[in-house]
Amino acid sequence: MTTPDPSREPEPTKPAGTATTPYKDRVYRSPAGVVGGVLVLAIVAWLGIDAVVVGEGRTPWLALAVMLFLGPVVFAYTLRPAVFVNDDRLRIRNPLRLIVLPWEQVASLRSGFSNEVVDESGTKYQLWALPVSLRARSKAARQEARAARAAARADARGGQGGAGRGRGGAVGGGAVGAADLGAGAALAAGGPRRAETDRAMDELRELHERRQGEPGTQGEVTVRWAYEIIAPAVAGAVLLGVLWGLG
Repeated sequence: MTTPDPSREPEPTKPAGTATTPYKDRVYRSPAGVVGGVLVLAIVAWLGIDAVVVGEGRTPWLALAVMLFLGPVVFAYTLRPAVFVNDDRLRIRNPLRLIVLPWEQVASLRSGFSNEVVDESGTKYQLWALPVSLRARSKAARQEARAARAAARADARGGQGGAGRGRGGAVGGGAVGAADLGAGAALAAGGPRRAETDRAMDELRELHERRQGEPGTQGEVTVRWAYEIIAPAVAGAVLLGVLWGLG
């Protein structure tokens, strides 16, 4: 599941002539990934610190190397992924890269076994913060099917109630049918059920279509590697390999 929330990161101001000046990104991230990452990091820290404190010989150094390697990797694939969206651009923070795409550079937003964005040059970027859940899609489809059946039953009961009332018979049945008809209409008014990540992708597509050709949406696609994640992970892996090789 993913939930949008306001970003705390400061953002630049919009170009002159727009309706607002300072603005913030809307953020999409995976709550399940965040919770899982916090738990795994807590376990790694607990076991690693314990090994450093009470370990003997090379054990503390091995523990430090493992923490130095696993800490950035776990953080990168659980807590770091996020999608930042505003009226001008789409900013994708994946485990090892930060991709910034102005809306004019976005060709399409695709959903299959993974959610991804395709730029005008045909390059694909996966949205790690919006993982596809086939289970959530199946659950949403079942809820939609139940809502459709309930609406159909409400329509049928409404018709039967109206016929009974026309004959001067089942007035109470007509009242029940009208109530069911209203319930069916309420279900239909709620729209089709969608998985959380699918709803997030729908919002991104809607914003993309709405912002086409608007001022401030032009620019180039930029990609920056997350060296702050890669460097300590590589250092930890090298240290772990050296200690392992020394026996």
